[in-house]
Amino acid sequence: MPVGASADTRGIGASLIGRSVAVEAPATIANLGAGYDCLGLAVDLPLRVTVEATEPPAGTTADSASIDLTVDGDCIGELPEDRSNRFIVALEAGLAELGYQGLDRVGWRVRMSNPIPLARGLGSSAAATVAGLVAAWGLAARPVDQAAALVLATRIEGHPDNVAPALLGGLVASIALGGRVEAVRIEPPRDLLVVAWIPERKLATSEMRRVLPDSVPRADAVANLARVAVGVAGLAAGRTDVLGLLAEDRLHEPYRASVYPELPRLVAAAREAGALGAFLAGAGSTVAAFVVATDESAADRVGAAFRSTAASLGQPGRLQAIKPKATGARLVPSR
Repeated sequence: MPVGASADTRGIGASLIGRSVAVEAPATIANLGAGYDCLGLAVDLPLRVTVEATEPPAGTTADSASIDLTVDGDCIGELPEDRSNRFIVALEAGLAELGYQGLDRVGWRVRMSNPIPLARGLGSSAAATVAGLVAAWGLAARPVDQAAALVLATRIEGHPDNVAPALLGGLVASIALGGRVEAVRIEPPRDLLVVAWIPERKLATSEMRRVLPDSVPRADAVANLARVAVGVAGLAAGRTDVLGLLAEDRLHEPYRASVYPELPRLVAAAREAGALGAFLAGAGSTVAAFVVATDESAADRVGAAFRSTAASLGQPGRLQAIKPKATGARLVPSR
């Protein structure tokens, strides 16, 4: 029986009608170089969603007029306005976990403000998923069960490296183990800043996964393991000098460069300009670089290197400086 379910919960979804909550969830950057599919960092680029349970118009079906979605920000006109919307999928999965049934007879009025670019490696899907789950617990007026939410979010997303930092904040190492997800959070360094080059070009995660080999040389696997171990241990000890090691990958970036040939040049340009480390954000197309937040000249140099290199490669895009986010998804006051 789902968490919080009673013996007979048929039709209980109707009790939600009229309730509303607002939630924020941060963007995330997964992999961080060598931490392929196991590391992720929350960054201060927050998705904000207000959702209200409504009475569907008479004579309508669940997927016709029962979803009222308004979006502003980066994804206007790009999100499905039915129950396949990732936020609503997660919202209803969370409510089902809490014992609510009859959700097909509930409508949703959703107001979404999204600064996270879609299909650029900044965790837009994970933010929507986690926001939906936190909203579910909020509508049910219960504290968020983080363990249950991690499992549900991973089930929806397929892997936990983006959803774990979106839920917990900070830098998170995570792994899915059968029916549970283990996630360990560490505080992000206070003096860290991410300088991101966000191309106009979109890259689908599914397509970027298809270019990865089924096996890799042992030397490459060992190199990545060592970099993740030293990088995470160093960051936990408050060191940022290990970011150069952590950002060097041999498991996915070399293969993804076959379909994203600009990647090596952009990464090299950022490193040569003084970045602590530079890497592909998630599956791309964003390329991210770590710099010391108090060193404005370093951020300027790295940004200039991204701009000039992208221009020489004919790759339009934009720069964004983003701080790590220590807090994960949370309920916020409605505006």
